Amino acid sequence: MIHTINQNIYLPRPAIIKELIVENSQIKTFDLSFVDEEYNKTFTYAPGQFMMVSIPHCGEAPISFSSTPSRPGTLSLSVRKAGTLTNAMHELTEGAFIGLRGPYGTPFSMDALKGKNLLFVAGGIGLAPLRSVINYCMDNEKDFREITILYGSRLPSDLAFTADLDLWQKRPDTTCLLTVDQAEPGWNGHTGVVTTLFDKITVDPSSTVALVCGPPLMIRFVLAELSRMGIQDEDIITTLERHMKCGVGICRHCHMDNKLVCVDGPVFNRAELRNLEVAELLT
Repeated sequence: MIHTINQNIYLPRPAIIKELIVENSQIKTFDLSFVDEEYNKTFTYAPGQFMMVSIPHCGEAPISFSSTPSRPGTLSLSVRKAGTLTNAMHELTEGAFIGLRGPYGTPFSMDALKGKNLLFVAGGIGLAPLRSVINYCMDNEKDFREITILYGSRLPSDLAFTADLDLWQKRPDTTCLLTVDQAEPGWNGHTGVVTTLFDKITVDPSSTVALVCGPPLMIRFVLAELSRMGIQDEDIITTLERHMKCGVGICRHCHMDNKLVCVDGPVFNRAELRNLEVAELLT
């Protein structure tokens, strides 16, 4: 686990918006740098971790990294409109400031993924934290075997990270398939929920690790399908969302049984989920 050391763990550091990327009508990606240039140079994190993001008078919320630590200097947070803070963030422009503290949470174990075939299954904004892992794997391609990416959205106009999707689809060592729930004029791709893409791929369950992120209902059906394909629970990894207040395991607002999502997660494998109160993902 990676920690940064602040004299006050609740004191956010100011960061400036260097670039804003409009992914779709609901999602923007914020490329950020800390105002403290020396701190910015030494700041590090791992895929799957998150930052607590704040704007004065608008509150604070956890946002996962969508950038990868293998590309240092700038960190990216992709934000979907979902409440007071995120709506306020969408009103900001390049050059504006926000508060950041972190990184927090238990990340994806990149060492455990080495030498494996990797299957990424994402829906909507769920591609953001997986994008961090995918691009890390792309930057360290000798450490990993075949990469398969399945990504679904509600509409073609809702697809996010289209620049990345184009690059991934052009890589000879990567399979990247897209689907939408409902077609729009000009869409010639696949239509259907993301699990309908499983028929288009071949998976060796003995050498594959699956990483899943998206809406809870999507995760529920994807996890069940992956188990039917023969992938072991320990090799099915997902992320959980819970309301967080402190982000550091003190307030216990995000507890599930004896686990805290902010400290023990947000990354869990399916075997761990079976021991927690997350029946909505497993039944």
